[in-house]
Amino acid sequence: MSPNFTHTVLDRFLRYVRIDTQSDASSPTCPSTEKQKDLGRLLAQELRDLGLKDAHMDEHGYVYGTLPANTGKTVPVICFCSHMDTSPDCTGKDVKPQIVRNYRGGDIMLPADPKQIIRAAEHPALAEQIGNDIVTTDGTTLLGADNKAGVAEIMDAVQVLLANPQIRHGTIKILFTPDEEIGRGADKVDLTKLGAAFGYTIDGESVGHLEDETFSADGVTITIQGVSAHPGFAKGKMEHALKIAARIVDRLPQDMTPETTEGREGFLHPVGLEGGLDSATLSLIVRDFTEQGLKEKEGLLEDLVRAVMKDFPRSSYRIEVKQQYRNMKEVLDRHPEVVENALEAIGRAGVQPVLSSIRGGTDGSRLSFMGLPCPNIFAGEHAFHSRLEWVSVQDMEAAVRTIVHLAALWEEKA
Repeated sequence: MSPNFTHTVLDRFLRYVRIDTQSDASSPTCPSTEKQKDLGRLLAQELRDLGLKDAHMDEHGYVYGTLPANTGKTVPVICFCSHMDTSPDCTGKDVKPQIVRNYRGGDIMLPADPKQIIRAAEHPALAEQIGNDIVTTDGTTLLGADNKAGVAEIMDAVQVLLANPQIRHGTIKILFTPDEEIGRGADKVDLTKLGAAFGYTIDGESVGHLEDETFSADGVTITIQGVSAHPGFAKGKMEHALKIAARIVDRLPQDMTPETTEGREGFLHPVGLEGGLDSATLSLIVRDFTEQGLKEKEGLLEDLVRAVMKDFPRSSYRIEVKQQYRNMKEVLDRHPEVVENALEAIGRAGVQPVLSSIRGGTDGSRLSFMGLPCPNIFAGEHAFHSRLEWVSVQDMEAAVRTIVHLAALWEEKA
């Protein structure tokens, strides 16, 4: 029998985005901000209200819940995962969502700041939304569709599955994480407690897209030790650490930056510079789809640093490379059924499936290498990390249908 989709996804989404859950990379705690637990507590209670008796939030702000199997078959346990935090790049406090009903095309001006305009020419995905209902902000904050759209979609899918017991499914695990936006979303996941064989993050962009590949990522820290001297008597003596670091930034290849690359091109990207005369620290991120590409970029960077340092013979430098995450395709290719079932579920949801790559990472990148193969399903979010962020109600509903069909598919094929 076909499921009866009586959606709650929009109401949930509008409630969730009003809760400020911005993460903070400078904080050493987990979660990085206590306010993320405000949403975590609400979600755990809503899951319990739906009937997931074990739903809870742990001390680190992770929310777990189990939807029990309703079939006699032995079905692999699957997990649906989204993150609760929003990006530090743009304020997420006092979000005031707006709904543009029956979008007819053209630009969308955001009411609280006329300078904030979602221009159709700059957001080509809007062309696919004619007749749909678009949720935006008032122009003063981000929206939080990244990733509260995914959270709301998973919650609505749980509601649909419970309301339609004729849909047979195996055991389904729910996981909501903090701190994904600062790269720490998988840090404290208890995979033993989760007990899933395979997972799906619901955190992608355009409707129909399934992402089975991410960047591989490293962080690089370059520490410069300069030579200090009194500025009044510095000629021939001073070697200014901050100026050395600035020269390194200036010499980075211009065709290898986020602003000049696309598709499968990687980049070198400075993200922090601090210090002074005596010492300075330059932080960069390195991205590529292949391990070889990462190593080549890091080698190029070290060659560049050496060349700069020749002009400062009494100064020294240290380069530290820290692995951040790796391309999840390496893991997913060993479990093709995880991607195949998701593509089929997207099709059953009435959407054209598209297999694509992410120029970034998700919790699924690290979870895959931790032992939970985990591709990324669309949530419908667009222009994330900005005041122009938007999502359509119909795309969120398509994601809900995809999750429900995917749960049924794993049981059907068991």
